[in-house]
Amino acid sequence: MNNKFYITTPIYYVNDRPHIGHVYTTTIADILARYHRLLDEDVFFLTGTDEHAAKVVDSAKEHNVTPIEWANRNAQAFQDTFKKLGIESSDFVRTTEERHKSKVQEYVGQLMKSGDVYPGEYEGWYDAGQEEYIPDKKAEEYGLKSPINGKPLVRKKEKNYFFKLSKYQGKLLKLLEERTEFDVQPDARRNETVNRIKEGLNDVPISRSGESGWGIPVPGDPQQTIYVWIDALFNYLSIVDTPQRQKYWPADVHLIAKDILWFHAVIWPAMLLALGKPLPRVVYSHSFWIAEGQKMSKSLGNFVDLEKIDHYVSTYGLDALRWFLATQGPMGVTDSDFAEAQFIDVYNRDLANDFGNLLNRVSGLIGKYFNGIVPNPEDMKIEDPQTHEGFLTRFFDEKEDREGERHFTDRVKLPINRLEINVFLDSVIHYVGYVNKYIEDQSPWKMKKAGDTAGVARVLYYAAEALRLAAVILQPVMPNKTEIVLDVLGATGSGTTWGELKPGTKLKEHGPLFPRFDADGKPSATKAK
Repeated sequence: MNNKFYITTPIYYVNDRPHIGHVYTTTIADILARYHRLLDEDVFFLTGTDEHAAKVVDSAKEHNVTPIEWANRNAQAFQDTFKKLGIESSDFVRTTEERHKSKVQEYVGQLMKSGDVYPGEYEGWYDAGQEEYIPDKKAEEYGLKSPINGKPLVRKKEKNYFFKLSKYQGKLLKLLEERTEFDVQPDARRNETVNRIKEGLNDVPISRSGESGWGIPVPGDPQQTIYVWIDALFNYLSIVDTPQRQKYWPADVHLIAKDILWFHAVIWPAMLLALGKPLPRVVYSHSFWIAEGQKMSKSLGNFVDLEKIDHYVSTYGLDALRWFLATQGPMGVTDSDFAEAQFIDVYNRDLANDFGNLLNRVSGLIGKYFNGIVPNPEDMKIEDPQTHEGFLTRFFDEKEDREGERHFTDRVKLPINRLEINVFLDSVIHYVGYVNKYIEDQSPWKMKKAGDTAGVARVLYYAAEALRLAAVILQPVMPNKTEIVLDVLGATGSGTTWGELKPGTKLKEHGPLFPRFDADGKPSATKAK
């Protein structure tokens, strides 16, 4: 059984500092990597910076520094930001590093030798913002303006080296129809890719001239620089193309935004086919964040930049930000709204009222009735799954059911493999809500008044154990708060088998896990429900 998992983010342009788009993609990749580690898989998670873009040269000139000085400054900003946000990548690639550049020259040299890359001349409409040529038909559809930033396209003519993309049209269509070796998700993105391939593939230029020496030279032709997008795509392979890391290729998931789908879904797999390399399993293309119903823009003042990200972290906590990104983000084909009112609503509903409130209830009631000692129920046997007690275990029970599947594996692995992380987390928080309702329905305070101490012990043990399991499964999303919960329960490092919480454990004191906030983002005097 192949027990490895390799996930990548795009590598990000260093022409400016990171923003919510970079933070979102990288956070989701981090969460997915953590889940696969939780499943005992050998995980490699790669992110980094794309530094050979022409716009980096332009930005450097504007700031009166050299391109490498500008790249160094912003690459460090990305690394600092990701570290501050708890993102634990296995490696951080910079395309100006020799370990990457030497591999790119090696790959392009192989393509030149095989004839898949050849010299020629190109004329077409160029999108300077995206640093890509737009086919004439598409350029006309766009009104000779960039579909990304709306700026006019530029007519350019230059001598380049070309990649024989047209040669792989039939193979790519077959792969996308079969979906066993290579897939593009969500389905709407795959359909979009298929339809565009059917319009016909032209050979594409993979080099540029006159780039002021900024970039990786074409092997044997120092006057030509390898096109930044070709250079960038190779990072996924170059960083694991070593004796120690070759086991990770092919990538299991390339996580990207929808604006760079074409490069990842068509050009990249075609180049890998030309090199005789296995293809990535999935290219997953998510949508964009918008702000308060509008497209994010610095000119509109609604851009979620590092300062705003810092505000959310300092006010609501890092785990709250990660929760919001994971549950409300644009993982599908629809853009998602990043609004503070929605953030507060999700925070109060899911984290304060459900998850945090469950810890308060469990610790408070065990403190009240058992002096803070986890009770020992007389009968810990899991009963009929339709009973309250049995139902509580169904989400995490590792015992085999009638279909031979494990509930834990089924509930975690299937949605995670489909990258339906928001769907999965919705079911987890629903489970947490059910445990709160279970306490209400069982009313241990009434049991205590009636003298049913054994019943109180059973209800509170089940609730505490359910909380422990929820904390374990939410670790990849909220590593800091779940660590607090597990520490309070004396269950740090616990597993996913029901009944691991040890009766007799003394619960630790704790403050509010997620204090509530009012509509203005101020701490609320109202207690969690």
